[in-house]
Amino acid sequence: MDDRRLSGLVLPVTSIRDVAKALMRGLALVCVVPSLASFACRAPLIGRDRALEGSTQLLALFPGLLGQYLRRAFLSRVLASCDKTATICFGTTFSQVAARIDARSYVGPGCVLGRVHVECDVLIASGVQITSGRQTHGVSDPTVAIRDQQGMKTLVRIGEGSWIGAAAVIMADVGRGCVIGAGSVVTNPIPDWVVAAGVPARVIRSRVDSTEPPPGLASA
Repeated sequence: MDDRRLSGLVLPVTSIRDVAKALMRGLALVCVVPSLASFACRAPLIGRDRALEGSTQLLALFPGLLGQYLRRAFLSRVLASCDKTATICFGTTFSQVAARIDARSYVGPGCVLGRVHVECDVLIASGVQITSGRQTHGVSDPTVAIRDQQGMKTLVRIGEGSWIGAAAVIMADVGRGCVIGAGSVVTNPIPDWVVAAGVPARVIRSRVDSTEPPPGLASA
């Protein structure tokens, strides 16, 4: 078979795959309509964040590829943004509608995400918790129960191309192209292109020899 015929076979396969994905996204959207309606009814009564948490707890129970499509269909219409190429795995829940999940990012099983911006190509392993900053609860007044004190939620950014190890707790920004060791607790911002680990997390080494980012991960 000549090259012209061979190249002609590749295009239909790619096209069929894209059509199949589009059909799956459409079917998933239809399936989550009841969840979206429930969220819309509960949000004015209990608040959008609490309504989101309950909805994602239910949707987190669907396993496999089907679950990924269902969660993405719901989150793309409820969160600040959730890209159609993002992957949200089994058991992962969200608590803040201000969360943003960018293109080709991966959130592993059993994660808990608050007010976070997960940038493009981020990998988040299983069991990771990303809080809404370091002061989600107030603790300044010992005479008042912590649950009754005003906290301050902030947006935590996970930089493009970073990898967060399993069971890490992220409470502050992580720069681009970083590796955060499994079980680490990030309490202070982590600069770009480093490996950090520990409790609290500290920079172990740089991933680059200069301040210029590798061209493969440089933002367009």
